[in-house]
Amino acid sequence: MSDALVDVHAHFVTDEYIAAAKQGGHRVPDNMPAWPAWSAEEHLALMDEVGIDRSILSVSSPGIHFGHDEPARDIARLVNDVGISTARRHPGRFGLFASLPLPDVDGALAEIERVHDRDGVTGYSVMSNAGGVYLGDPRYEPLWQALNRRRATFFVHPTSPPNSDLVSLGRPEPMIEYLFDSARTFVDLIFAGVILRYPDIRFIATHSGGVLPLVTERVERFRGSAQGYGDGKAEESARIQLGRLWFDCAVLPLPTALPTLTSVVGTGRLLLGTDYCFARQPSVRKVMRELDSGEGWLDLFRRNAKALL
Repeated sequence: MSDALVDVHAHFVTDEYIAAAKQGGHRVPDNMPAWPAWSAEEHLALMDEVGIDRSILSVSSPGIHFGHDEPARDIARLVNDVGISTARRHPGRFGLFASLPLPDVDGALAEIERVHDRDGVTGYSVMSNAGGVYLGDPRYEPLWQALNRRRATFFVHPTSPPNSDLVSLGRPEPMIEYLFDSARTFVDLIFAGVILRYPDIRFIATHSGGVLPLVTERVERFRGSAQGYGDGKAEESARIQLGRLWFDCAVLPLPTALPTLTSVVGTGRLLLGTDYCFARQPSVRKVMRELDSGEGWLDLFRRNAKALL
């Protein structure tokens, strides 16, 4: 039997979650036209059509923390329980990256304990920043310690940076802002030394790394010369640290994003991502046709998913 084709970047929403997001100020997500709809049945039908064996569900931007810790903990329990029940109803077809209510570290640790052995829980998911707090922030040390002990998979989804309305010019923020914010938070992790100190956390960066492949050498030059950020030795270089991450290929991997990423990190940690249900069915069909064009991408994704999951 061939290895399974796993979509590690697949989203779900519920009516209750959308209502909570709207109440938290997100009438639409990040200047997108509207919230999408989702059902497990429609998702499965699309997976069967395009040849995806399993999808790992997660909550997309704007995440689950809308300014207050207790409501965020409630939303985490809500969406994670839906993901767990979906995996239970469809064995082998769905998994879950359970949402953690950062920047509330105590709430995140409690949610890890609550769900870690539940059906389908494959890892954990957060946004690239939480109210302007990026992942290199010192307050997150207890989180990294807990995840490293568990050798956890940790899916980092981009979101809008603080004050993004001042620079997005009213355009959809996933177009540009996501790609930079993903790079911003992983550069923060490199400067904070988190990737080196916690080597057993399996970080997943999305969208072929966003702009990370393009700024790697600049990051290393500044990191090597800045006081307190290391000496730029080869074994600690930004390029090598990025090579320890995993990367999914959502949304437009070809012809540019995936080849650019592989020129920096190689092919051993690349994964399939569709971004469904925020990417709609025609977009998913088109990308899957392009990836199945004879270059061996889908076989590569199968092998890598087996190694990760």
